[in-house]
Amino acid sequence: MKHILYFIVIAAVMVGLSRVLPGFSVTGWGPALLAAVVLAVVNTIVRPILWILTLPFTILTLGLFLFVINAVCLWLTALIVPGFTIKDFWAALIASLILAVVSLVWKALTSKD
Repeated sequence: MKHILYFIVIAAVMVGLSRVLPGFSVTGWGPALLAAVVLAVVNTIVRPILWILTLPFTILTLGLFLFVINAVCLWLTALIVPGFTIKDFWAALIASLILAVVSLVWKALTSKD
């Protein structure tokens, strides 16, 4: 149940971002929910591969390149999901930062001590 609520929260944030962030567009709740699930799959499969391939850049930038990896994963999700588009890199970067903060808060609120 907690996972389903997590996907709903992420989808709600995506819908909200589409209203306030230029270059970030979601056409409705269906594509937003699908994008939340696909983003989880992309983060599970593609992100570790990108992390290993870009490890020298990540070390060189003291970890800041991880934000770029998050933006690339979000952009890949936009390529897969119809009704979910990202027009430029900066929109993907800002959206990925906001989604990461929401995910961090969610995990902090729902974790058991």
